[in-house]
Amino acid sequence: MSLRQTFIVLGWAGVLSGCAAEVVDIGAWDEPVGESQGALLSGNALSANALNLNALNLNALNLNALNLNGLSAQNLAALRDPGPGGALAREFVRYATSCALTSTESFAFSWTDSKGKIHNERYPGLLGTAPTWASGPLDELGQRMVSSCVAARVNYYQVPVLLSARSLRDPLKTLSSSQELVDYPDVEGAFWGNLFAAQPYINACYNSATVDNSRAYQRDCAAGHLISGSQIVECGVIRIVGACSRVCQTLNGAGQYYPSCIDRPGQSTATTKEVVTTALP
Repeated sequence: MSLRQTFIVLGWAGVLSGCAAEVVDIGAWDEPVGESQGALLSGNALSANALNLNALNLNALNLNALNLNGLSAQNLAALRDPGPGGALAREFVRYATSCALTSTESFAFSWTDSKGKIHNERYPGLLGTAPTWASGPLDELGQRMVSSCVAARVNYYQVPVLLSARSLRDPLKTLSSSQELVDYPDVEGAFWGNLFAAQPYINACYNSATVDNSRAYQRDCAAGHLISGSQIVECGVIRIVGACSRVCQTLNGAGQYYPSCIDRPGQSTATTKEVVTTALP
């Protein structure tokens, strides 16, 4: 298969801006983070630490492992770090690439571990929510869509769960004729925010009617992880803002997604349409 020589700018305005890395046509990949059936996602075991970029495990949501300076070689250095921080950075970028690029592209780079072994990484695209990331920095819409998509795939238990990811925005917009709506009828909640902002943030809300079903599927990040004493624990930096009915526009009857939500509940009334709604069987 011929390679398409393009460079992906991964910077803080686009997670790793300035890291020249190859975007290639994608063939088979050994460890896919998702299987695309419309917008069905199977690789949803991102840890919350990866969002910390401290890893998409419960500490991956901080993004502190990535340099905030765009066009800096230090950004790629974060991915090449052989320590725990590098592992979290790579986990985040793997999921972000899957959310942003289409299935015809992948992001490739290499890094060397502490024993001197070279690892050749190739992260495939899948959903295509921000395909222009393959040729330049993410614009704000792209930042928000990738952030929402990545947050939706964080799992408190770090186990894979097949879910339906939906949005008002293409290519995740679902229609009433979609079999996906039949197979995944229980909307669990929604995710939105911007992990690439100067002050990164991400929000989640839950569908009160399906909380028990979500927890039965080991999906806790919309409603929160329940521990002894009925205490709720959030998934890393994902802020739970309550029931979706309080902060989002009414669920779209045809596509079963929340068209918009209050971007920063408690801080302003401004809304955003870059929302990813998730649903389970």
